[in-house]
Amino acid sequence: MTSDSKTSVQLDFIGSLERTHKLGVLRSTDAGQTVTLMGWVNRRRDHGNLIFLDVRDRTGITQVVFDKEVSPAAHARAEAARPEYVVAATGRVRVRGEGLTNPNMPTGDIEVVATELLLLNESKTPPFPIADADTNVNEEVRLKYRYLDLRRPELQRNFELRHKVTRAIRDYLSDNEFLEIETPLLTRSTPEGARDYLVPSRVHPGHFYALPQSPQIFKQILMIAGFDRYFQVARCFRDEDLRADRQPDFTQIDLELTFPKQETIFRVVEGFLRAAFATANITLPEGNFIQMTYDQAIRKYGIDKPDMRLPAMVDLSAEVTPELRESLKIDPTLPILGFTIPSVGELSGTARKALLAEVRTSFGETGLDLLDVARLRTAQAFAPLAEAITTALTNELAAFTNNPQITTNNSADLHIVVTPKPGTPSMWNYDPQWIYKRVGQLRLDLAKKYADKHKLFEQTKTAADFKFLWVTDFPMYEWSEEHKRWDAAHHPFTSPHEDDITSGRLTSDKGAVRALAYDIVLNGTELGSGSIRIHRQDVQAEIFRSLGMSDEEAQARFGFFLNALEYGTPPHGGIALGLDRIVMILAGATSLREVIAFPKTAKAIDLMVDAPTPVSDIQLRDLSLRINTRS
Repeated sequence: MTSDSKTSVQLDFIGSLERTHKLGVLRSTDAGQTVTLMGWVNRRRDHGNLIFLDVRDRTGITQVVFDKEVSPAAHARAEAARPEYVVAATGRVRVRGEGLTNPNMPTGDIEVVATELLLLNESKTPPFPIADADTNVNEEVRLKYRYLDLRRPELQRNFELRHKVTRAIRDYLSDNEFLEIETPLLTRSTPEGARDYLVPSRVHPGHFYALPQSPQIFKQILMIAGFDRYFQVARCFRDEDLRADRQPDFTQIDLELTFPKQETIFRVVEGFLRAAFATANITLPEGNFIQMTYDQAIRKYGIDKPDMRLPAMVDLSAEVTPELRESLKIDPTLPILGFTIPSVGELSGTARKALLAEVRTSFGETGLDLLDVARLRTAQAFAPLAEAITTALTNELAAFTNNPQITTNNSADLHIVVTPKPGTPSMWNYDPQWIYKRVGQLRLDLAKKYADKHKLFEQTKTAADFKFLWVTDFPMYEWSEEHKRWDAAHHPFTSPHEDDITSGRLTSDKGAVRALAYDIVLNGTELGSGSIRIHRQDVQAEIFRSLGMSDEEAQARFGFFLNALEYGTPPHGGIALGLDRIVMILAGATSLREVIAFPKTAKAIDLMVDAPTPVSDIQLRDLSLRINTRS
């Protein structure tokens, strides 16, 4: 096959020929029918007088047989066919002979004996094979030739799943009286944490639109307008550093409703998630999802998006007396934390020492250390302490697995105990939750290290594999060491608790203020964030002031919104969930790029269309822009 643009085989016109069946639908009950199939050649096998073409479309594959004795002309055309040629075949369906069926194909009981073949288009040899499901292809090559990558059955299934999930959510929200309303993609810049993508205006030189990071203000205005329940499958844009679960443009399931309590929003989200998961044949259990506060999540898991497929951390401080702390050189004021990684298997002495050394190295100069429980057990003076610690950790594991048969000293489970040395560095004073976060990160690191042992991260697509959690009462503010100020932990339209407003803590003790904000978390991944909003203009103005924003600055940036709040704004709240993330988890994918049709790389580049690119001087002149090339 030549790589130039000239056609190397004689191609056919489709004429009046019509497709009668998709390629994944024929079964033995269709035997005897004359059918016309159209699609891409997936594989070709030439056995002389018999040529077999596996022809593919997004519904599946059908084997088409070209028998020289049945149709010499069709057989001759099949000799010219190659993988990824576009073909149309007409023939009769027959049941395959005994021992010739393919149990791995839904159409594997039948084949089509062709009497006619049209070659509708040829194909250059693809840069990677489309037919091989487990092809290990460089991702940049896949993204450059995305139109070929998208032909692969795995990705076709991902996007069929995405369609079903989106439709199920739309149907659920529509059935629950939500209206789907679109909000602008060209709006004003109102930064919400990430950088805006800016769009220069030709009509208004020197002025810029911004692509929305979310429809936040518009959906709140829709509540002011009296629409009561709004949703949107919203395109959002954020100019931020990328990771496997982030893209510069992404899709949210965005919703807002009036007069809600947090629980109202929780029930709506749980309902549409049940509908979405049902499209993947996963029936989530009835009953409300688990809830815990931000503080509880940090103290039990060390992170605000806990992966509850693992046992929680245990505070072992009560097990260690002041005398033992002094003997073991443990800070008398700070907590002792432990956790278990199940089913790691018994480690040899050498492996255990290597693990302890690796973890201690990772602690660096933080003042944290490991308590070697195995060595404690061998020392008579500390044996009771080792037993008490092991019992506490094993009890937590038993509660996690709900398995009363689990016993102490289970050599298959890895028990880790972290202790603070006397004089632990000052980060503890700066962030009282720091030690929980650091131990929580170690818990996740070791869980990943031994993932092939405990199997808890393997997704078998049963309801039990999906651990949902609501995390509530997030901090209203977070300290920015870079700017030496308190910033909004969420967006500045999030309402604090009522007693934080009335008590004056908004200005007197920002670190203690809790927001009416909540996240929905699944298996350690944040699916979405939301909050009850500020509906009073005086409270919103006070929040802006508490963030160091003058009344004049607030009016300049958000005047239109502050004005709208003065016209009978009802209490309201909402949430936005990442559609891409939901589909990624349901598809068992490890990157959003597997469920977004035309994604960017980690450097925000579209390799297929080669974007972003420079633009012409004429375009820049029309926009009154000049490029400054100085570094």
